[in-house]
Parts: sequence; structure tokens; C-alpha cells
Amino acid sequence: MIEYIRGSIAELSPTLAVLDANGVGYGLSISLNTFTAIQGLSGDVKLYVYESIREDAYQLWGFATKVERELFLLLTSVSGVGGQSARVILSSMTPRELCDAISRGDERLLKSAKGVGGKTAQRIIVELKDKIVALGIDAAAGAAGPAGEPAGTVTNKEVLDEAVAALTMLGFSPAPSQKAALGILRAEPDATVERVIKLALKML
Repeated sequence: MIEYIRGSIAELSPTLAVLDANGVGYGLSISLNTFTAIQGLSGDVKLYVYESIREDAYQLWGFATKVERELFLLLTSVSGVGGQSARVILSSMTPRELCDAISRGDERLLKSAKGVGGKTAQRIIVELKDKIVALGIDAAAGAAGPAGEPAGTVTNKEVLDEAVAALTMLGFSPAPSQKAALGILRAEPDATVERVIKLALKML
């Protein structure tokens, strides 16, 4: 079992981080929260790992905090929520917002994430409400948000292309993804990639 991987960032996008650890490149699927937390960091980065092993696939998921990994595992324990859906949920809101939504029974907020219908949102609330309290995740999640604004700036074209690519990886069609991202950038020309994606996830 891999608990975590520490290494330098060889490649990074809003959905994938490749860490170079002792000459081996590990590709880890990540959420927007983790992308925000590690973007612009220099030196070695530590990502907590969950290994998804199936007959037809082997996938590594990476998380900037143990809290986000625990929430991912709790979400995927709910019937109808797979790894991709859990990543979309964790990209649509911070761990704190997710915990608050579950604690308050905010079905509307949970349904705002792609692929989460009314019945799935209800199951998430019913099955996880007591678990996040028992594990103390709701209290710890406040420290698990993004680690400030990413360093540096990029041009609108770079922001647009990266946001559309990430939205496509998350399961959205390219055309509506580009339309949503363009609209956001017209309204907020200085928006970062993660802000464009977060706003687009609420629109698509």
C-alpha cells in the first residue's frame, strides 16, 4: 500500500499531477482543491495516495491533505458515487463546504456537482452525516482549503485552454466547456484557471 508520494512536480494540470520521485514519474489523478494547493510550489511536494485497483485498470489518486483523501473514500463508499464523481464533487467545493453541506443536509448544493442527482445527494447526506462527525472531519476540514492564490499569472488563452482541457477530463463536452469558460473570462479577465473551472462547474 502506498501512503504518500513525495517528489518534484514534473507535470501539473487541474486534473493530473506527475511527481518525479527518485527518477520514477507517478501520475496521480487530483481534484481542483489539490491542484490549487500545490500549484506554484517549489521543491518536493507530498501527496497522500489512494490506490484504485480493478481488473481492467490501476489508478493512483493524489490528495494535498489526509482530510480530502478521507472525504474521497467516504464519497466513493456511497452507492452511485465513483472516483470520477467524487473528484468532481471535491473540485466543485472545498472540504469545508462539502462537510457543511452534508451536515446541513444541503441537497441543492450537492446536486450542483455534475453527475449527482437528487437520490444520490440524499444518500450522501444520510450515509455520511454521522460519519464525518464521528471521524472529526467536519472540524478538521477548515484547515484543508486551498493554500492561497497560485504564484504567477498566465494569459487568458492559456487559462482558457487549461480550463477547457480540465473540464473535458472531468466529463464535460468540449463545446459547452469552452462557451462557459469564455463567458467567465469575459466577465473576469483576470480569473485564475481554478476559478474558471469552479465557476464553470456550477454552470454546466
